[in-house]
Amino acid sequence: MIRLDKFICHSTGLSRPQVQRLVRAGSVSVNNVLIKKADQKILATDLVTLDGETVSLPQPRYFMLHKPAGYVCANRDSEHPVVLDLINEDGIEDLQIAGRLDIDTTGLVLITDDGAWNHRVTAPTRLCRKTYCVTLHDQLTLDAAEKLRSGVLLSGEKRPTLPAELFFIDDKCIRLSIHEGKYHQVKRMFAAVGKHVVALHRESIGDVVLDASLMPGQYRPLTSIEIASIG
Repeated sequence: MIRLDKFICHSTGLSRPQVQRLVRAGSVSVNNVLIKKADQKILATDLVTLDGETVSLPQPRYFMLHKPAGYVCANRDSEHPVVLDLINEDGIEDLQIAGRLDIDTTGLVLITDDGAWNHRVTAPTRLCRKTYCVTLHDQLTLDAAEKLRSGVLLSGEKRPTLPAELFFIDDKCIRLSIHEGKYHQVKRMFAAVGKHVVALHRESIGDVVLDASLMPGQYRPLTSIEIASIG
């Protein structure tokens, strides 16, 4: 259930006082019944008309962004530019970041105003796969690789990480897939086997793969198939 005035505000961009005046003036109907109380609760599926014209909530929005280094995954920050500075859309204050990256990490960031979809991406119980290209200061040994594949105990944690998928691109460049989202997890995993990460780039989240045509700082809407793949 949602308040009628809130529904119309979200649907039209009108302010709440403007909507309340329209309701009092008899301009609003719900399911063909004239309504005079702006705080009346309605269903999102109810038929709402304003001066005879149907109004409806905007459809959820979903974007992929190629995050450049130097941007913070936040709605605002007092010291650094934020990823939403790169998004040229109306209602940007309603957008959420689904799966954050460190300031120096590049690659795929998903952005949406669909809270339930965001939860499917980020909730620990969902075990959504994230794949990274990891560049190390020096080569990774086979023994260290097997430890990462099996799960390592991170500093300050009580349980080891879940098993990871790891492939060698070369001896210093690794493709790593994990199903958790602990704080600075990838860097801490490699630190646990004595290796320092010098560059980190996220390639995919679930089945959503960063579009190779997007330059750093560019974004595009997700396709319907990409949206549905996050289940």
